[in-house]
Amino acid sequence: MKTIFITGASSGLGKATAKLFQQKGWNVIATMRTPEKETELSNLENVTLLPLDVTNYDQIQSTVKKALELSDIDIVFNNAGYGLIGPLESFNDDQITKQLNTNLLGVIRVTNAFIPYFRERKSGLFISTTSIGGLISFPLASVYHATKWGLEGWSESMAYELNPFGINIKTVSPGGIKTEFLHGSLDTGVKPEYQAMANKMFENVDVMFEMASTPEQIANVVYEAATDGKSQLRYVAGEDAKALYK
Repeated sequence: MKTIFITGASSGLGKATAKLFQQKGWNVIATMRTPEKETELSNLENVTLLPLDVTNYDQIQSTVKKALELSDIDIVFNNAGYGLIGPLESFNDDQITKQLNTNLLGVIRVTNAFIPYFRERKSGLFISTTSIGGLISFPLASVYHATKWGLEGWSESMAYELNPFGINIKTVSPGGIKTEFLHGSLDTGVKPEYQAMANKMFENVDVMFEMASTPEQIANVVYEAATDGKSQLRYVAGEDAKALYK
């Protein structure tokens, strides 16, 4: 039985992916900041919950160590992240740092913690959730784009670095996902000077919402990336993302 390790598994894409892999007969190690609050995944067999805040370096080391004591791991799915939306000058330094810490450094640190294990095994796969926002950009999301474009470039370089050891790295770049608009993963702060720009953007959100994928649809793309045996780097996921990427 193969095992996948997932970050950010408490909601949205992370949770949908955990459920899909479990249904497909995989062993799932689902990590999140507060596993004690999770009621759905905790009832599924072959799913283990572990605490992980990807901004906490020491906890990354201890949770990865614990996970590897529990099971061999075949795939690491770096999914934890959120969107900081608004004009750059409306954010304080803590908000900017938290966005970089979660979306970019979190992925780099979790990956780094697993590399020696995969390298010794001469096999393994890292999949990271980037975004269509890692390939194109919009106003009022500059720091978010910095993290996602950063992940895309980092992943490309890491593919060259890891492939000789039999390790693959892939990115899944979704467009809109229906839960993200509804959950509190958007952090918005708008100064009056930017109000017109923000209004225009939020008008477009309704259109984006119509086009958005469900977490389950994107989870299927993660499963495809996990099982197709290809060394393809990028998987653009969702009809809206494919249309934008053209």
